[in-house]
Amino acid sequence: MNVRNLAIWGAIALLVIGMAVAMGGNPETASAKRAKLSEIYTLVDSGQVSEATLGDDQIIVKTTDGKTMVSELRALDMSTQDYLRDHNVPFTVDADSGRNNFASLLFSILPILLIVGFVFFMMRQMQGGGGRGAMSFGKSRARLLTEKHGRVTFDDVAGVDEAKEELQEIVEFLQDPSKFQRLGGKIPKGALLVGPPGTGKTLLARAVAGEAGVPFFTISGSDFVEMFVGVGASRVRDMFEQAKRSAPCIIFIDEIDAVGRSRGAGLGGGNDEREQTLNQLLVEMDGFEANEGIILIAATNRPDVLDPALLRPGRFDRQVTVGNPDILGREKILRVHMRNVPLAKDVDAKTIARGTPGFSGADLANLVNEAALLAARRGKRVVAMQEFEDAKDKVLMGPERRSMVMSEKEKELTAWHEAGHAIVAMKVPAADPVHKATIIPRGRALGMVMQLPEDDKLSMSKIEMTSRLAIMMGGRVAEELKFGDDNVTAGAASDIQQATRLARAMVTRFGLSDEIGPVDYGSDQGDVFLGQQIMQSSHVSEDTSRKIEEEVRELIQTGMDDARRIMTDCHDEWSAIANGLLEYETLTGSEITDLLNGKPPTRPDLGAEDTGPASAVPAIGKRRKPKDGGGEAAGDPEPNPA
Repeated sequence: MNVRNLAIWGAIALLVIGMAVAMGGNPETASAKRAKLSEIYTLVDSGQVSEATLGDDQIIVKTTDGKTMVSELRALDMSTQDYLRDHNVPFTVDADSGRNNFASLLFSILPILLIVGFVFFMMRQMQGGGGRGAMSFGKSRARLLTEKHGRVTFDDVAGVDEAKEELQEIVEFLQDPSKFQRLGGKIPKGALLVGPPGTGKTLLARAVAGEAGVPFFTISGSDFVEMFVGVGASRVRDMFEQAKRSAPCIIFIDEIDAVGRSRGAGLGGGNDEREQTLNQLLVEMDGFEANEGIILIAATNRPDVLDPALLRPGRFDRQVTVGNPDILGREKILRVHMRNVPLAKDVDAKTIARGTPGFSGADLANLVNEAALLAARRGKRVVAMQEFEDAKDKVLMGPERRSMVMSEKEKELTAWHEAGHAIVAMKVPAADPVHKATIIPRGRALGMVMQLPEDDKLSMSKIEMTSRLAIMMGGRVAEELKFGDDNVTAGAASDIQQATRLARAMVTRFGLSDEIGPVDYGSDQGDVFLGQQIMQSSHVSEDTSRKIEEEVRELIQTGMDDARRIMTDCHDEWSAIANGLLEYETLTGSEITDLLNGKPPTRPDLGAEDTGPASAVPAIGKRRKPKDGGGEAAGDPEPNPA
């Protein structure tokens, strides 16, 4: 509590004490015994009253034995005075005997003091309170990040070495500006971190704060805009005023696309609250007033919607791309997240990194966490490689739904469907290796065939796309060949949707159709953003649109024909995979290869210890207590592989 608060509460206490004094009146009166006027007259008649004091509304008498008595009077009447005078009782007349002068004055001005104090207190509460008052909506919501909140350094950030180098230069400039200024270099005014979600943009900004050792203000883009007009612009001004007082410092705006979207893109007038905020931000970053020593770092995963004026040099001088890590980056990220996890000897971060292509930093952190939770649920003291593999399957394919009841007919249909995907994936000219095939429901799918690339892929060739079309249509063709056209189910709806999307992109965006040629017809297929698409006109004629649809249909039909040819030529292998899925429910890529070579998969005896994938729902209650054999608590029995 500061001095101002103490002063306010002290004034309130004095007012309360003054009110008590005013209401209390004369101390002599307060200690006197209350009596009736007739009792006073009786004492006067008996000669027991030594003196009396007449007030405007009361009489105070002192008896011969030293007692004080008080009684009420209606007014200063002469009859009482005459009565006292007739009995030779000395008396005095005092109209203010009921209260002292100070108390009377305080009592008269007390209401005014209370009103003034109340108004002052309410105005202070509305304007102050750390930016939470009712009148503080124009104040900045930026929070000063200190070490109390958890200091993060560049050692805690892995897999984004190029981005770290770009930001390391900013940190060095803040720590030693003369190193760059003697060569004529100027401090960059802003850095924009661009990348997909979960790649570590916010973590990088926190690492810059931890390394620089300068004040670090953090705010979200949505904190600027509120229901009041002009609030966003006011908060931008206040934020930069705070930063100027703390310069050199860093301001970090997370999700800047909330206020930095392109101006004039929406429907309606240009006097938009968000546009006012953006205009003020542009002026503060590079206007007439120089903001020396203030570096603005912003993060977004939507750089395509930002205003061009925001991206020019002088405002955001450098754009740092923070993409998904490669295999070396994933290994480093895994090692960072494995620091606080007890690992078994068989855990190899390089192997896990090789099996997780396309994973972001957040995905890898989630993978390690899921593996640790899975090991804890199984009652283990360390996290083994099996937990990481099961966690990877859970992240990639979704949690298992073993409680879902499937009929034998549905199970058989799912097995042949997934076997169709698997056999086509193994026989097409260019495809990623099959990682796992299962008919255990996962997520929203009844079964799944998962493929993982051996290396990180940055592009796809035409033969890979056509092979992908054949793989996606393999399930539908398998149902036709095995059960007939009349028994084809809706299970291939997702496959058809993905195949159609890929085929249309091949024709309209990638220029892989000989009939259409290398012409982009997919520019108007993007996301609808603030009414931009309403004003766009289509540049595709009806004849071209018909040709596009014919080309898309031809590509999908070619994929179906390729899948049908593969399953016809390799019917025995297809049947072996389907029967293996019916028997074992889940087959890895190596087990499928062994199965095609005539070697059945070897599974441990489930009676000794259930090493199969655990349920996604942890056991509860007393079923976890038994420890005498049988592995975990006796839950629902696993499917018998025999």
